[in-house]
Amino acid sequence: MRRYPSPYTSTFSFGPGPISTALKALIGANVAMFLATTLIRSIDFDAILGLVPVLVIHRLWLWQPVTYMFLHAGLFHILFNMLALWMFGAELERMWGTRFFLKFYFVTGVGAGILTILVSLLGFGFTNIIYVVPTIGASGAIYGLLLAYALYFPDRPIYMYFLFPVPARIFVLIMGAIAFYASIADAGGVANATHLSGLLVGYLYLKGARIHPLAELQYRILKWRINRGRRSKKFDVYSGGRADDWDRRVH
Repeated sequence: MRRYPSPYTSTFSFGPGPISTALKALIGANVAMFLATTLIRSIDFDAILGLVPVLVIHRLWLWQPVTYMFLHAGLFHILFNMLALWMFGAELERMWGTRFFLKFYFVTGVGAGILTILVSLLGFGFTNIIYVVPTIGASGAIYGLLLAYALYFPDRPIYMYFLFPVPARIFVLIMGAIAFYASIADAGGVANATHLSGLLVGYLYLKGARIHPLAELQYRILKWRINRGRRSKKFDVYSGGRADDWDRRVH
């Protein structure tokens, strides 16, 4: 359980904190598409909106590297992806700011899709399957978020199942393995290239991009206000922070 300071009252929230408007929009879009694909059987959404490299290359269906991120193969597939998006995306958005967070999400998701297309052109046996079979799911972007969280908060203790603390780098590996299993359960392993591409794109983007100065200034102001509020309260307040904030805790 985490405690969030307020000018008037103290509120309590489980998990990484409240869901922002950006996260609500992303989760809502994914859930809406999942319901549409589940209820409307007369349209082959996977072929039209999923990522099929042969269609992108020969028919120029250029929307697919974007739209494939909003389709999911089953209940557990979308459940684990959206859970990971909330758990890790909320913390990263508070640190980066909404604009940089959304940019990172779509850069890693779309970038993973583009790399998947390139991998499908290699001509190996498993890449030939990728070339003609739809790849769906937000896992490319999710894996980018998992990598970012592990890089920024490698030793951040997270209380898994509210029972025992696990370092963030280990927790991310566990959640990544669960999301990985859920995403390939109905896809025969076709999405493996997309997951690895999400990790690679996320790493390269973080190494080459700089956070907007305004987001950094807003973070510093927020941190100063929280620290000032601590001195006037009788209980400890655990809040989000940076990798060098060693005393932070996420429950």
